[in-house]
Amino acid sequence: LILESNNLVGSLPNSIGNLTKLELLTLFSNQLRGSIPSSIGNLVRLTELELGSNQLTGRIPPSIGNLVQLQYLGLYSNQLTSSIPSSIGNLEQLQWLDLYSNYLTNSIPSSIGDMVQLQRLSLNYNQLRGSIPSTIGNLVQLQWLHLYDNQLTGSIPPTIESLVQLAELELYDNQLTGSIPSSIGTLGNMLSLDLNDNQLTGSIPPSIGNLVQLQFVGLNSNQLRGSIP
Repeated sequence: LILESNNLVGSLPNSIGNLTKLELLTLFSNQLRGSIPSSIGNLVRLTELELGSNQLTGRIPPSIGNLVQLQYLGLYSNQLTSSIPSSIGNLEQLQWLDLYSNYLTNSIPSSIGDMVQLQRLSLNYNQLRGSIPSTIGNLVQLQWLHLYDNQLTGSIPPTIESLVQLAELELYDNQLTGSIPSSIGTLGNMLSLDLNDNQLTGSIPPSIGNLVQLQFVGLNSNQLRGSIP
């Protein structure tokens, strides 16, 4: 069902959950309002759910965790609130998760580390708090990690060294503390490293010089000391 880029208004009907053989639901770039009905969890054959760029409100229903065939989930650029449900970790086939530009709060669930096929994780432009879960290190296929413009605290988890496919690590505009882990130097595919506008301390690790593919490094507006390696 592809109805993208129209002028559709109103809310998603509960009856959408009756379309149990649906494999693709694409409604992005409309003017849909209201909440995502929990009956969406009945669409267990979906491989792509694209509801971005609407005016959807309310929470992401926990029933989203029923969509275990999903490879792409796009709920970006809406007005969604509350927490990311821990049931999202059930989506073990998911490759792209785009939840950016909403009003999501509380912490990133540790179950996010169960989505081991994930290549892109974009949670930027929300109001997420707490630390980056160490389980992020399970996402060994990850190429894009975008967590910028949130209210994340704590340190950059050392488990990030496992993300050897990572091309973009964008953590700027948070409240991260502690030092930049020296293990970051193992991420040889990195093209962009942006840690601007945090509260990072300590010195710049010399291992950053191992990132020979880097095209951009942003470390400004922190509390870093010592010499440039």
